[in-house]
Amino acid sequence: MDLNVIKERLNQMQNSANNQNSGGGKQLFWKPSVGKQTVRIVPFKYNKSTPFTEMQFYYGIGSKKVMASPMNWGEKDPIKEFAKQLRQTNDKDNWRLAKKLDAKTRIFAPVIVRGEESEGVKLWQFGKEIYESFLQMAADEEVGDFTDILNGRDIKLNTVGPESTGTPYNRTTAAPSMKVSSLSDDEALVEKLLEDQPDPKKVFKPLSYDDMKQNLQEWLSPEDTENEGDIIKEPSVGFDSDVKQPAQSNYSLSTKQVKKSKTEQFDDLFSSDSDDLPF
Repeated sequence: MDLNVIKERLNQMQNSANNQNSGGGKQLFWKPSVGKQTVRIVPFKYNKSTPFTEMQFYYGIGSKKVMASPMNWGEKDPIKEFAKQLRQTNDKDNWRLAKKLDAKTRIFAPVIVRGEESEGVKLWQFGKEIYESFLQMAADEEVGDFTDILNGRDIKLNTVGPESTGTPYNRTTAAPSMKVSSLSDDEALVEKLLEDQPDPKKVFKPLSYDDMKQNLQEWLSPEDTENEGDIIKEPSVGFDSDVKQPAQSNYSLSTKQVKKSKTEQFDDLFSSDSDDLPF
């Protein structure tokens, strides 16, 4: 075995993994590693009023591991519509299902990592806890606009791993630097950082309404992808507490009686003005 060939192939694979989201020669996304790091949130080119972009995502529904909600682009979202109708019933199982179908909020901010300014602006994705910390900083009169290119503040991050959090995930806390500073003393670099930025709403692409609905249907009735039957009984949706998939099929099937196919029944939900659910 030629170790030089092996090492070269490993480097190629690692470089490919690092660059797969960027469409170019640098990583598009950034996340803090365990330990201490310092970043600077850059004024956002696409929204002068805030550097933060809030987006809604679905995880583990249908064949797509992650789906960006069409709501992010002001479009109708069939999963949100379905969850809303579930909540309009008095069935507790429907309410439990609606909660599982709620989109998760993720926030994106354009950042540079101190010591790595030459790599340009990257997108840092985080949740509501970090987001609230940043909003509190901005609301604090002693901190104010920490993105100001002349008198802003770097952000100090401290990240601990699963051995400290007691979960499979890292946890990051953020605090503003005590001293104000400029984004950079290099005017050309500042101009580049302000202009060459990724826009999260262009990085992610919305699925069509029909594609979203299809993924929801597959998740609700996974057997539909293999066999199509006929509905003769319509029980409430049920879930096991420790699993994410339905504990039983939403529909009982038979080849002896014919009412409507499950696809037709599902489509009726989105074409009808009624708030009644088909189960």
